[in-house]
Amino acid sequence: MKLGAFSVSLSVKDIHKSKLFYENLGFQVLGGDITQNWLIMKNESCIIGLFQGMFEKNILTFNPGWNENGENLNSFTDIRDIQKQLKAKGIKLLSEADETSEGPASFTIEDPDGNPILIDQHR
Repeated sequence: MKLGAFSVSLSVKDIHKSKLFYENLGFQVLGGDITQNWLIMKNESCIIGLFQGMFEKNILTFNPGWNENGENLNSFTDIRDIQKQLKAKGIKLLSEADETSEGPASFTIEDPDGNPILIDQHR
């Protein structure tokens, strides 16, 4: 099972303050739109997303089909296949991708401690 690029999506109170803080730690903006209250930032192979007003908790995020630079991978496990494998293992899904669809889709699960995990395929 190839989950793709990993990042931590942080729920922030002030995206401008958070951007400056993480820039001081050596992160640079990789993507996003600060006017829409979200940014993706990178420091070497570490990726964080800053999201203001979009969700309550921090989220572990995996992007099938992408590497850590947001570039398409030639080979990856489609999100619907990942979802089927997790269901077969008895993992409860909080939201599901439409298994009859193709292309972009997402689903969410929680780990045993209630930490949200988003599997989010963009292609």
